[in-house]
Amino acid sequence: MTDWTIITRSLTARLFSTVTTVITVAVAVALLLTLLTMRDAGRRAFDRGSGNMHLLVSRDASPLVSVLNGVFYAGSPRRPIEWSKYEQLARSAPFEFAVPTQIGDNYRGNPVLGTTPEFFTRFQPVDKRPWAFAQGRAFDKDWEVVLGAQAARATGLRLGDKISLTHGAAAAGDGRAGPAPHEHQQFKYEVVGILEPTGSAHDRALFTSLQSAWIIHAHDRREREEMAEAGRAGERPAGHEHETAEEHAAHADTHDHEHEARTTAADLVEGDRLITGIYLRLIARAGSDAPANLPQVFDQLRRDTSITVAQPQQEIGKLFGIVSSVDKILLGMAVVVMISSGIAIMLALYNSMEQRRRQIAVLRVLGASRARVFNLVITESAVIGFLGAIAGVAIAAGGLVVVARVMKRSVGLVIDAGLAPDVAMIVMSLTIVLASLAGIIPAAMAYRTAVAKNLKPMG
Repeated sequence: MTDWTIITRSLTARLFSTVTTVITVAVAVALLLTLLTMRDAGRRAFDRGSGNMHLLVSRDASPLVSVLNGVFYAGSPRRPIEWSKYEQLARSAPFEFAVPTQIGDNYRGNPVLGTTPEFFTRFQPVDKRPWAFAQGRAFDKDWEVVLGAQAARATGLRLGDKISLTHGAAAAGDGRAGPAPHEHQQFKYEVVGILEPTGSAHDRALFTSLQSAWIIHAHDRREREEMAEAGRAGERPAGHEHETAEEHAAHADTHDHEHEARTTAADLVEGDRLITGIYLRLIARAGSDAPANLPQVFDQLRRDTSITVAQPQQEIGKLFGIVSSVDKILLGMAVVVMISSGIAIMLALYNSMEQRRRQIAVLRVLGASRARVFNLVITESAVIGFLGAIAGVAIAAGGLVVVARVMKRSVGLVIDAGLAPDVAMIVMSLTIVLASLAGIIPAAMAYRTAVAKNLKPMG
């Protein structure tokens, strides 16, 4: 009878105890692997998206909120920037680019970013990796839309499809009620491009021209003005003299089509030309990404109290600094769970020793040395650790996929859900070593088992 046969029969003879111990080890390994992987993957995911910009200007409450909203689409900014202010800021320093953005609309839950063609030619979502098109091209006129890779998959849209965007948000980021979401069926956008994946939050967005968004805003403004004017005159707008609220909703599409021909770029006023953010990059020397005048320009812009200025990389570092203490606590908990799993292995084998003394005595009589018996118990303990480690890797792999999907939906963060092979191997090796150490006390008991005493006939 080989040693492996002895170990296998010992484990299967105590199947319930073996399975529960393996599960305990698997949970500990999965927890530790998930936390270790998420720490690195999360940081890499946050580094993507801000790309090659140096500064982000908005009117959000804080620089961190500005980055989360303006780069990761965590929410819709509620305080816009006037176009005249954008032009002033764009002229205030030697910028390589100053790309305006507007966030607030959506299509089936996917954020829509209004911007200029410079967004695709100058801004890079991942530094030194420019945009690439899987199909089609960038928009070059109004009423054209480009899809991020994930947005294309989620919506199933293809080149040439016509869509209407949902304008407005349910609530403001500061808790104040925003404009009620509504879809403008009369303004049709044509899909002209689908982007290659970038691994950033931009993959789940749709991109269109700023002027398209401004026209929709102007359309809403003009409708409100007409309703207000009609209210002051004590009459309904033309075509709505006898409508109830239900009838007005039923004829909304017809009313929208009446306005379609009357709301164009010529109707835009200064109050319609609004943006929510500006991506800024300073001119730097060739091969350098750290312009010498960055601190001076940053300080100069911050003196303007009407805007919020953020350095995306710096804010991401602050964010990870905030969560680092929680991170350490979670890792500490994972290590404690791992140690507890080692104790569980020791207790399972220790308790089994009382029932296996006769089996060990028989092995000794059949020629097994004390050292061989000791090694059998240590190997059995290591096998439990190995089985738990394998199961833990499988659980972690599935758990990471779930966590990545949740993060993608909640904050638009695209996380690489793959386990790093080197990290997995290190954790598995440490688990087997810990399990082997946990078997020392039960192995010592087996080593000291008295043969004569345990071979007496059972009463």
